Amino acid sequence: MRNQNKSTDRSKKPFGSDSRKSSGKTEKKPVKKGKENQDGESEKPSFKKKPFASGEKKSNPKFQFNREKKPKGDPLPSFSEDIRLNKYLSNAGICSRREADVLIQTGLVKVNGKPVTELGYKVKPGDIVNYDGGTVRAEKKRYVLLNKPKDFITTMDDPMDRKTVMTLVAKACKERIYPVGRLDRNTTGLLLFTNDGDLAKKLTHPRYEVRKLYHVETVEPVTYEQVNTLLSGVELEDGGFVKADKVEILKDSKNREIGIEIHSGKYRVVRRMFEALGHAVKRLDRVSFAGLTKKDLPRGNYRHLTEEEVNYLKML
Repeated sequence: MRNQNKSTDRSKKPFGSDSRKSSGKTEKKPVKKGKENQDGESEKPSFKKKPFASGEKKSNPKFQFNREKKPKGDPLPSFSEDIRLNKYLSNAGICSRREADVLIQTGLVKVNGKPVTELGYKVKPGDIVNYDGGTVRAEKKRYVLLNKPKDFITTMDDPMDRKTVMTLVAKACKERIYPVGRLDRNTTGLLLFTNDGDLAKKLTHPRYEVRKLYHVETVEPVTYEQVNTLLSGVELEDGGFVKADKVEILKDSKNREIGIEIHSGKYRVVRRMFEALGHAVKRLDRVSFAGLTKKDLPRGNYRHLTEEEVNYLKML
């Protein structure tokens, strides 16, 4: 009987019942107990305000720093604008980076009036660079897009005196610009020129997988089975393996015109892919490069990229 009473008492929950009020006992909270005011009512607990939360920094000297303030209008240095001296000379069109290293080591280059022989020295914004008695000024970055015609080779000069793409952009700017990648002599379409070496490396490096879209015309019809082979990958004559990102046979072309998108930067890669399938390419045209298109750009003409296009390429 005694045990039964115990179990009955335990089944009663202390919370949610009125028996607690009738006992006359008040519940004591273990933490954050409020103080009673003159009326006997409990006040809300007061917490000590942190200095940064309340703005009272002077109440906590621990967080006060003796820091020297810079005058207004004196910006912090931008280290991102520093550039290696050999690259600075190369960008200015003086010579290549390797040749610039030789000039630096021989003491022929001065920065702010003092000879610099240290390889890897960085030029800061505002520094004055001198070489051969004159002041070297970094060239303005130029970005020129050409719609290349047939029978022009992609090279700076040709000992056989053939037509080069450089003659087509000779009047585009006074700065010396270079082609980004190559298009062979019989291939037409988009070709980018720039003196921005960093961007040129980025657009040609396999890591960034820059997309190129080509319009291919073959002598014989292409089968859908061969389209699937291009997508799954083909082995080239040199042992290399490459596959297309997208392939589509164009309508009303009797299966002789194909659109193919790739990101490989290998030389003559599209022609070699079709040759691996036993197809001779009659006509090859690059219609898109890194998102740039031939819209409003006639064959043989060029234009300068807009600021938005340049920013887009740098964000790839």
